[in-house]
Amino acid sequence: MQDVHHILKTYWGYNSFRPLQEDIVRTVLAGQDTLALLPTGGGKSVCFQVPGLAMEGTCLVITPLIALMKDQVENLKKRGISAVAVYSGMSRKEIDIAFDNCVYGAVKFLYLSPERLLTDLFKERVKRMKVSLLAVDEAHCISQWGYDFRPPYLQLTALRKELPNVPVIALTATATEQVKVDIQDKLNFKSPNVFQKSFARSNLSYSCLATEDKVQRLLEVLQRMQGQSIVYVRSRRQTVELAKFLKSRGITAGAYHAGLKFEERSKVQQLWLEDKVRVIVATNAFGMGIDKPDVRLVVHLDLPESLEAYYQEAGRAGRDEKYAYATILCGPNDAAELQRKVAEAHPAVDYIRRVYQCLANYYQLAVGSGLLSSFDFDLAEFAKQYKLSALEAHHAIKRLESEGYVQLNESYYMPSRLMLLLENTELYSFQLKNPEHDKLIQLILRMHGGEAFINYVKIREGKMAELLKIPEQDLRRKLTYLHKLGVLSYEPQHDSPQLVFTAPREAAESLILNTKKLNSLRERAMSQAKEMGRYVHTTTRCRTQLLLEYFGEITDSRCRICDYCLAARKKEKAQDDRTALRSEVLQLVQENPSMPKELLQHFEPRHAESVTELIRELLDLGKLRYQDSGKLEVRG
Repeated sequence: MQDVHHILKTYWGYNSFRPLQEDIVRTVLAGQDTLALLPTGGGKSVCFQVPGLAMEGTCLVITPLIALMKDQVENLKKRGISAVAVYSGMSRKEIDIAFDNCVYGAVKFLYLSPERLLTDLFKERVKRMKVSLLAVDEAHCISQWGYDFRPPYLQLTALRKELPNVPVIALTATATEQVKVDIQDKLNFKSPNVFQKSFARSNLSYSCLATEDKVQRLLEVLQRMQGQSIVYVRSRRQTVELAKFLKSRGITAGAYHAGLKFEERSKVQQLWLEDKVRVIVATNAFGMGIDKPDVRLVVHLDLPESLEAYYQEAGRAGRDEKYAYATILCGPNDAAELQRKVAEAHPAVDYIRRVYQCLANYYQLAVGSGLLSSFDFDLAEFAKQYKLSALEAHHAIKRLESEGYVQLNESYYMPSRLMLLLENTELYSFQLKNPEHDKLIQLILRMHGGEAFINYVKIREGKMAELLKIPEQDLRRKLTYLHKLGVLSYEPQHDSPQLVFTAPREAAESLILNTKKLNSLRERAMSQAKEMGRYVHTTTRCRTQLLLEYFGEITDSRCRICDYCLAARKKEKAQDDRTALRSEVLQLVQENPSMPKELLQHFEPRHAESVTELIRELLDLGKLRYQDSGKLEVRG
């Protein structure tokens, strides 16, 4: 087993671990089941990637976030570490090859969405893999008490039984006491074992600013606080309108939401990452997997649905541990509006059944079919075709997701890719018999070599067409033709939300919906919304204390940098200043009785009003009195 410090230095370039990381790594290497709670940006991935490299075999990483999964795989590859990912949108052949490489190759990390655990293909292959570690990211998703419960995560219980001697590390940034217990229970921990870094962020100043004009107040905040910023809003339309407004006021800004094409999202994200755009206005689709340490300000124009979600999003500020701000701009009716929206997000059972039937009709799925079928999904088109409200349909789909029937992944980009299916000699023979395709095949071999025979490789049709000096449309036609002939497998790019059927299609009328659980989900969501409202409307306690208390961490220490603490410090300072002025007034009069105007000359002009008030107060209390001459003296 390799030394963990050597691994950390070799692949990440760090000389030492962050607080708690090494303790977690060594506990995992000792074979103990471990729950690691580290705040956003706290280095969770290192806690399973380092032991995964130190141990012999493949580390299985379960995560629901496709974008994050892809980013981590790419980052590992850049460090020279073998990693693959399997997720919706991949062809069966791609998945088959990925699993084969884990069985026979030297793949150290296999990233999976939890839905993949259900497939017969995975169940059979995992038995033949040498699995060293099971890493469960976003582990709060396994708990019905968590803020983002995902039913497929419950399949991890069965996987643990299949891998009884493989330790598990569960990781999350947010978990209440109830959720921590539930995670360990659902994952069959052999014994309780929690490593938790304090939820307190000593460099992050939380504040809630009451306002009736959020846009104007945002402008004031951005003008006062410099640096890279994220502004979260609820709707896609708001991102575009607000970014346009900020640009009209001289602040560089870009809009980001899941409905934009990949190229647009990538462009604005890259400009922001490179500090060429100061503000990114986004829905909560933005942020997961974004590694930008120098964000100075995160602003919410709408209330998040829970304190867990807020803590995650606000925590994207100040990852470099320098001073940063997390601000909520709160209107007078925001808390009530949040309650209304949460209630609206839990539609009636009959409506959920109707939407499910419409989805089955939309994709022409027969009863019993469709398990893990993945489809491009256009919500607006779907709603229009079946005369549904797009918003209500979306909420019904999210409830079907919580029941384990479907999963809706937001837009993500999957580039075009191909793999050569013929052996070397067969391919050469094909080239001789079909010279019209020879140049294209030679180009593929020149660009990707032997890798194209064993893995899918990413391609850019535009670049290939340019090199072959043919129109891009002709190149795509050639690739499609070779795909049909079985010479290669060609998967064109897509950039659409994906709807995955995570269970075989049922007859809508016999769809088993757990009404009790749906009601429980509604009650919990309403409770979380109330806690969010309580947080923003509390003006008599430290904000960090409120957050810590929600997560079960009780402390008497105040953060000293939130809006409440700063106001309290200002008040204390004013009181200290007043006490000092009072002593000075009494001392001056004691030494030399003076007219009030003469006394004021001993103080700076900014203290004139305070000194005048103090004189009046001291006279009322009988500490000072006027002499017959009109001078003030200390009363004996």
